Amino acid sequence: MLTRRKSRSSSPLSVFEICAGGGGQALGLEQAGFSMEGAVEIEEIACETLRSNRPGWKVLNTDIREVDGTAWRGIDLLAGGVPCPPFSIAGKQLGPEDERDLFPEALRLVMEMDPAAVMLENVRGFASEKFDDYRKRIIQKLNRWGYWADWRVLNASDYGVPQLRPRFILVAIKQKHSPLFEWPEASVRTPTVSETIGSLMLSRGWKGGSWWLKKANGIAPTVVGGSRKHGGPDLGPTRARRQWAELGVDGLGIGDEPPGAGFPARQLPKLTVPMVARIQGFPDEWKFAGRKTAAYRQVGNAFPPPVARAVGQSIVNSLRGEKWRSAAAG
Repeated sequence: MLTRRKSRSSSPLSVFEICAGGGGQALGLEQAGFSMEGAVEIEEIACETLRSNRPGWKVLNTDIREVDGTAWRGIDLLAGGVPCPPFSIAGKQLGPEDERDLFPEALRLVMEMDPAAVMLENVRGFASEKFDDYRKRIIQKLNRWGYWADWRVLNASDYGVPQLRPRFILVAIKQKHSPLFEWPEASVRTPTVSETIGSLMLSRGWKGGSWWLKKANGIAPTVVGGSRKHGGPDLGPTRARRQWAELGVDGLGIGDEPPGAGFPARQLPKLTVPMVARIQGFPDEWKFAGRKTAAYRQVGNAFPPPVARAVGQSIVNSLRGEKWRSAAAG
């Protein structure tokens, strides 16, 4: 069992991650200065990704309903991205015991672990008016347990990620640490799609490279990961694919490799999994297990590491008694 650290001034802070997926939030929190004490993920292929990239992490391939949080009591941070279907804009109103809703389980783990801080992310739809009462009940519970709690919808494009990707983020911090918490400031500049993946797109000598670099000089729409139950990988619904086309990308699928010298100069190429991973903010060395479709869905459903790092750094500085400082100034 963990015990609360006496001092957080220098040693890495501990984090327990739920619904870890392909590791976007976990990686960003590691970059912010957290040490991963445990990561829970129900999908076996995503667990393979986590274990292969971080052999030292304790990865639990199970449902969070089966996790006994008392084994990690005193953790510095409980974090995770609970499944989003109940909170999508098109989703049905939650019933009293909707099995898709794992927020009750997350709150159970807060009670059992008694972390110094909590960070939970979800889709933008959770910030909509129809979930006002639900959000208020969650915050009221956290307040009763001694936490200050607040939420924001943050756009990934404000933190160096070349896509809009708005996400709901809830942060709760023990009252004694909360006065120093500040939501992270936006980055000075976000790179464009062409700046981010141009070297990959042109890596096989495609003759349309210079044309494409100019066309892809913008910020992408939100990458969509999709579900295991619905077809192969693509970059989203019709509207999103039109936006991708304006950036010079064929959004009807994911390519096996970058366009080569024989690929037509003005034909729209498809993105590869490594390209999408860069657009999500993953470093090239982070590899995804499984074949193309499984790997893409892990990437597409991920929380961008740079956003997790920015919020995580704010939490670190709050717990250590420091004001937030931007990565650019660090």
